[in-house]
Amino acid sequence: MNDKVYKMGIVGYGGMANWHRKLIQTGNPNQKTEPYEVTNPLGIEIKGIFDIAQEPMKKAIEDGLNVYKSFEEMLADEEIDIILCATPNEVHKDTIVRALEAGKHAVSEKPVTVSSKDLQEMINASERTGNVFVVHQNRRWDGDFLTLQDVYKKGLLGEIFEIQSRIHGSRGIPGDWRGKKENGGGMMLDWGVHIIDQMLLMIDDKIDTVYATMDHVTTDKVDDGFRMILTFKNGLRVLFEVGTSNFISLPRFYALGTDGTLKINKLGNIEAEVTRIIDKTKNDAKPIITAAGLTKTMAPRTAETTVSEIVSNKWGNIKEFYANLLNTIEGKETQIVKLEQVMRVMKVMEASFESDKLGQIIKFEE
Repeated sequence: MNDKVYKMGIVGYGGMANWHRKLIQTGNPNQKTEPYEVTNPLGIEIKGIFDIAQEPMKKAIEDGLNVYKSFEEMLADEEIDIILCATPNEVHKDTIVRALEAGKHAVSEKPVTVSSKDLQEMINASERTGNVFVVHQNRRWDGDFLTLQDVYKKGLLGEIFEIQSRIHGSRGIPGDWRGKKENGGGMMLDWGVHIIDQMLLMIDDKIDTVYATMDHVTTDKVDDGFRMILTFKNGLRVLFEVGTSNFISLPRFYALGTDGTLKINKLGNIEAEVTRIIDKTKNDAKPIITAAGLTKTMAPRTAETTVSEIVSNKWGNIKEFYANLLNTIEGKETQIVKLEQVMRVMKVMEASFESDKLGQIIKFEE
């Protein structure tokens, strides 16, 4: 536990900023009851809010928060140690760079920005000023991902040759910044940034190729879904699929290995269905007979050759993100979300847009 209580200013007061507020003030981002006791269990105190729109500022006052008249006023407050940027994506770079140059540490919501060029300028500002800059890649703490990661590391499926990672919804693209290209909208920047980050964190290998197609089912302004295949140097394929017109969702994760298969049905589900082979010597199969013929190739394995089980992992603790931030500031730890990891994800997303534009596989250089 850090002795110092760090003061934070939040820029932009929408849904995620309010989520951070609840996490910081109570330790529970899903806090429902208002008002609630503010205990600041993470060692951070929210000093105030700034938003360019009046409605969020009014909401901040209703939530008992101080509001600043301008971003300049917030930056001039010497008591503020950390700036959290929760604005639309296209102004992340300017907000973060100005915060760092004002002597503040900085946290950016994801996606960190809209291009690798902008991200490099943000990294340069952090290196130039010596202030900590970190990106809130919160889906690293999702229980469904942690369960998959645990199975992957333990080798329960043998050699994994394909992983499918999906996020499906049926409401189309939301009518906020996500639907506007000028705000850095679209599902690749909204959800792709999460599911790509998860796989690059888990798989310790270099990327060989990227192939992607973008969907425009409900709008032609931004991608409202996409499919992307990453192929790694070791031959492992990862299929990423995000859809906003899926009235029946496919599994959140589906992994194929030489000795077994994993399925996790829903986002946030820590339980995985795993079927593994336990006897490779018995390979006889009873053919499946259909009205049009029979097949032995696709006949199921007999019961004595496989085992099916439920595998689960613990829920992730998102409070680790802020604990690591403070320990990084104090020089006790290195960043969990490393800037080179964030840059790699950004470059994969850029390669996916290029692949869609050209209609071809992109060789990924790293």
